[in-house]
Amino acid sequence: MLAVLGLALNLRPALAVIGPLLDMIEAATGLSHTQASLLTTLPVFVMGLCALGGMRITHWLGERNGVSLGIALIAMACAARYDADGGLQLLTTAILAGIGIALVQTLLPAFIQRRFVANAAKVFGLYTTGIMAGSAIAATSAAGLAQWWGWPAALAIWALPAVLALALWRLATPPLVQHGAAAASAPAIPQAAFWRNLRAWELMVFFGIGTGAYTLVLAWLPPFYTSLGWTPAAAGLMLGGLTVIEVVAGLVVSATIGRFIDRRGPLLLVLAMLMAGLMCLIIAPLSLALPACLLLGAGIGALFPLSLIVALDHVKEPARVGRLAAFVQGGGYIIASGMPLLAGLLRDRFADLSHAWVAMLVGTLFLLALCWRFSPASYVRIDA
Repeated sequence: MLAVLGLALNLRPALAVIGPLLDMIEAATGLSHTQASLLTTLPVFVMGLCALGGMRITHWLGERNGVSLGIALIAMACAARYDADGGLQLLTTAILAGIGIALVQTLLPAFIQRRFVANAAKVFGLYTTGIMAGSAIAATSAAGLAQWWGWPAALAIWALPAVLALALWRLATPPLVQHGAAAASAPAIPQAAFWRNLRAWELMVFFGIGTGAYTLVLAWLPPFYTSLGWTPAAAGLMLGGLTVIEVVAGLVVSATIGRFIDRRGPLLLVLAMLMAGLMCLIIAPLSLALPACLLLGAGIGALFPLSLIVALDHVKEPARVGRLAAFVQGGGYIIASGMPLLAGLLRDRFADLSHAWVAMLVGTLFLLALCWRFSPASYVRIDA
């Protein structure tokens, strides 16, 4: 469990540390807003590609070595940022970090499910909480570390906990525990089974746009507030607080979702909170900063697990569950990776991030309409 927690804590700092330092990075490297957005877009895009190829990755590497390679790449990417004085080097580290995050995220859930069996749900809760905790710690500490040691060191310091997590993982998983072959012997499901299914695409788009709200806020909320006069430390603290609220919202969903056979009620409530938070950013971002933080944190934090729960409600066979999860998350992360890039393009064009919040608001309205289609009676469409 310590190894799982250690890995989880290292799956978001490489991304979360960027937003509070983005103005410093752009000033030092000459990156445009669009180019700087790739520091978040590229890792998330890679995460999507690896999720789509999850079964093949397990077969090729096995869980122990694959997770080890993933956390090692995260450590290498963070360490390399210490000497990355140009934009190209930083973008290269973003790709490396994305590959590492994707490997761990793709392989670790199956390990948890098999290793902890009856306690798997509790360990999954620890795992997801650890992911968000790592993001919160990175966001809140970034500005202070940059003030003391400079922004390159604030980026690179996250190599240290990654190395520690690698050591814990290797100690916790003896070499004889190899499960790549087990994946190869799993029931064969046609690789393109969900590519031809409209409902599967609807679920993917729903997850992707919802996760896009997370990537957009992660990358651009701190620069948005620094452009309004906040200090980087205050903007990072807001992102960290929002991340903590996401954790709480996710836990509330886990504790209460069993009461709702029809998930559309909770989805509508969560989407309404997300819309209200975006409206706060658009109408009065300074005076409504606290409500924006609370509403966005609750909306994003609850929407992520709800999107997955609704998707997995559609199938019951374990083999198909894994395939559908890979399809929805893989394509969804690729869609979500476009939101930070779109925000960078809009900021370069209009010198303002308000247009990005408007674009996300339009996307949320689309989700509001789409979620009405997810009645329990319609779940059979996944097999159509």
